[in-house]
Amino acid sequence: MSDLTEVEVLWLEKRIENRIRFGRIVKERKLDRHRRVLSFAPGSIFGFVRWTSNDFGTIISRIDILRAVAPGQRCSTVPYVTPGGEILLRLSGWPKVERVLQITEAVEALGIDPAVVAPDHWHHVHNRLSVNENPRQYTEARHQAWLRRQKVIR
Repeated sequence: MSDLTEVEVLWLEKRIENRIRFGRIVKERKLDRHRRVLSFAPGSIFGFVRWTSNDFGTIISRIDILRAVAPGQRCSTVPYVTPGGEILLRLSGWPKVERVLQITEAVEALGIDPAVVAPDHWHHVHNRLSVNENPRQYTEARHQAWLRRQKVIR
């Protein structure tokens, strides 16, 4: 049994797309031309986007921001994720997923990898999804405070 959290990503044109939006992949295994298994180290954070459609349009849009777990650690089951992960954010419906992707892009615009932001940021994103509301952005100052706290804890 591996210490890594594995995520199966899948792409079937105009039907299914399971992809990693961000995260530090430590291992990749190709299953076939449509499927790969990506692995993440314990404690790492990654964004997993799932989208499915049929002849009438999109039927599922979902984003999960997860933290990979260590062996024996409690976790929640998530489709395509083995053994599962700690859920930091789980949303469905295109308007919400799109808003989270915009928030992710805003973090990246600061030059910060979304995989290293404070986990609490992802825990509270769902409270700031109103399109009319200007969400409290993750700032460089908040990120530096998070990094300093991490040094004290270690």
